[in-house]
Amino acid sequence: MLFAATYPERTRAVVTFAASPTTVAADDYPWGSSSEQREWLLTAIKRGPPDVAGLLPRVAPRESADPAFRHWWRMFYQSATTAPEAYDGVASLGPVDIRRLLGSVRVPTLLLHRTGDQWVDVRASRYMAERIPDASVVELAGDDHFPFLGDQDAVVVLTQEFLTGAGPVSDPDRMLATVLFTDIVDSTRQAAELGDRRWHRLLEEHQQVVRRQLARFRGREIKTTGDGFLATFDGPARAIRCADAIRTELRELGLEVRVGLHTGECELLGDDIGGLRCTPPRGCWPRRGRARSGARGRSRTWLPGPGLHSPTVAATRSRVFPSRGSCSR
Repeated sequence: MLFAATYPERTRAVVTFAASPTTVAADDYPWGSSSEQREWLLTAIKRGPPDVAGLLPRVAPRESADPAFRHWWRMFYQSATTAPEAYDGVASLGPVDIRRLLGSVRVPTLLLHRTGDQWVDVRASRYMAERIPDASVVELAGDDHFPFLGDQDAVVVLTQEFLTGAGPVSDPDRMLATVLFTDIVDSTRQAAELGDRRWHRLLEEHQQVVRRQLARFRGREIKTTGDGFLATFDGPARAIRCADAIRTELRELGLEVRVGLHTGECELLGDDIGGLRCTPPRGCWPRRGRARSGARGRSRTWLPGPGLHSPTVAATRSRVFPSRGSCSR
């Protein structure tokens, strides 16, 4: 901000994140620290290394309970600064106050701030936006203080659009995978016959079976709808064996499931997948009755399934076929 006010001809724009014009509270700026709080902090740093884990509930509330993140945070802090450096940082930052200079910032300014930030109040950015002539404030959802936590993509997109006039070009994260769908046959009728308590207990057993087999055959669970699963495998062989094992074990519980296997290019959408383009593995695509034999593969019998009535399956524009038997090369 000081540079932009002093050298406007050398400054194209300013972007801030969770910034504040001063750290000390004043009559017209009540969101800073008092001089007593600052002195207490300096004294605490002199006595020994600060409890860096104690800061997490304020700077990273959602990550503070994660042991792995707490360990990373300690390593990060200890690698970034020493106690004397921390003392000098707090001591030198205290007197900084650029509130009188805000009106002199004459370049486009973007102020990004998460609304629930507990370390620097969002009203600090609102305060600056009211006093910088060409400033706009964008309040992001969340309570993480650091831009590399929470919705990081939104921070990058807004910054890039502001500085370049265009957002980043989306480059879908795609992978070739075998997707497995499961669905309990006549689940609605069975739930009505068994009642809520018995049905929920049966669903829990069903989920345990499916997850156990997914772990056994190195499948990756994408999501569950309660009476069905969506998972991916890096190849069709383990997926077919997993499907067969799931149906066999669930049949012992009195449950019949439909299992569909599709190999194709998938687009990763966070923890989900979309845009599945089904490309049947040669010699392994199920058809009515006995599957056709390919030049380099052979299939055993597959039973035709219900078609496109399932919303999960309809999204892929594919048919579900419960497998019976296996496919080998």
